[in-house]
Parts: sequence; structure tokens; C-alpha cells
Amino acid sequence: MAEGPAQPYPFDYDSNPERFRAARRVVERYGVAGDVHEPIAERFLHEKIHLALDIGCGEGRLLRALRPLGITGVGLDRSPVLLAHAPRPTVLGEACSLPFADSVFDAAAAVYMLYHLADPLLAIREAHRVLRRGGLLVAVAPSRFDSPETAKWEQFGPSTFDAELAPTLVGSIFSGIEVDKWDGPFIQLPDSDGLSQYLVGRGMSRERARLVSESAAIHWPLSITKRGALVYGWKA
Repeated sequence: MAEGPAQPYPFDYDSNPERFRAARRVVERYGVAGDVHEPIAERFLHEKIHLALDIGCGEGRLLRALRPLGITGVGLDRSPVLLAHAPRPTVLGEACSLPFADSVFDAAAAVYMLYHLADPLLAIREAHRVLRRGGLLVAVAPSRFDSPETAKWEQFGPSTFDAELAPTLVGSIFSGIEVDKWDGPFIQLPDSDGLSQYLVGRGMSRERARLVSESAAIHWPLSITKRGALVYGWKA
């Protein structure tokens, strides 16, 4: 893994949306436990959430999970390329300066996006502002120890928001913090093509990913250990 001080992960979705989509395809094709969007939607249903804001909604995976449950979701993202594929209503905007009035939403989600920010606390404070009293925030991030099987090929170094930092950062603004961790062999890559797709999703160029995956001495299938956490907090 690349070393150095914590840095925001590159926001390259408009210039390279294929990286985002490659990562999503790997989870859909090779994941053995799904992702966090459906569990978040179920938690919102349990908490009787009526109006939710998905901050950094991408192409709207969480919004689509909310809709069948009767929960109104509003998506916000700074990427017009991804936002064009998300279900409406959506807003083009910045997480650190949300274009909404105070105390509007019952819940907010920041799923795999706070690590793109130089100062995630700015976005966490904005989420707090737009939530009603008693509103719920869920922030999701991978662990800094995620995917040890591919660590030697990692393109990104330490991030500004990971599963280890998340409880403290969210807890500095919100109360009643709950942490739901995951740690297990949740990706099963069957062959070199699967590994190539995984590495592209982790920031590697397609050509280098192909060369690495075809030259690596690996016994297939390759289990990838996924680690991370959902962190829940309430607005007091």
C-alpha cells in the first residue's frame, strides 16, 4: 500500500466513471454478502424515516433501495456524469455546502464518499445542520486494513476518512454513536479477469491491472478480505 500522510481519494468520476462502475460490477458479480445499501434502507425503515438525503449518491444505489420501502430519497452529488443515472429527485451540489434549509431531513447517508474530502468534518457538520432534531446520519467507509491480499498493488495511501477514524469524527458532531463493522472474505475472484476488474476499481489503469493479474502467481479463486464499518449517529 502507498504510504504517506492522509489524503483525500481522487474524485475522478467525471473523467473516469469506469473506475466507479468496475468497482460496482465486482461487488455485484463476485460479492458473497451484498453491499451496505439494502441494510441501510432497512434500518431507515425500522427508524420510521420518511425523507432521507443521500449525500454523494453516485448513480443512486441507495435511492433505489429506499423507493420500494416507501421512503422518499433525495440524491446529491458533485458528479453530473454519475448523477445523470440516478433516480430523481437529485441535486448537483457539494457535500460541504448543502443547498438545503436547516432541519429538513429525517436521515442522511454518506456512503463511501467522505474519503474524497480534505476535511470530512465540514460535510458531517452540514449533514447535522439539514437534519431535524433526532435525525439519523449513517456514514460508511472501508477500513485502512481493507483488502490485504491486494495491498502491495494499492494505488491510494491513507485516506482522510476510514472505518478507524469514522466513529471519532462522526461522534464529534453527533451523539449515540453505533458502529457496525464487517470483516470477512466477502469477495471471491474466480480468475485473472476478476482480479483485473477489482484492481481497476481500486484505481489502477486497465492495462496495468491486466498485466498484474495475468503475471501474479495466484491460486484461484482468490478470496479478498473486506473490512469497514457503518457508523450511525443521532442529532441530539
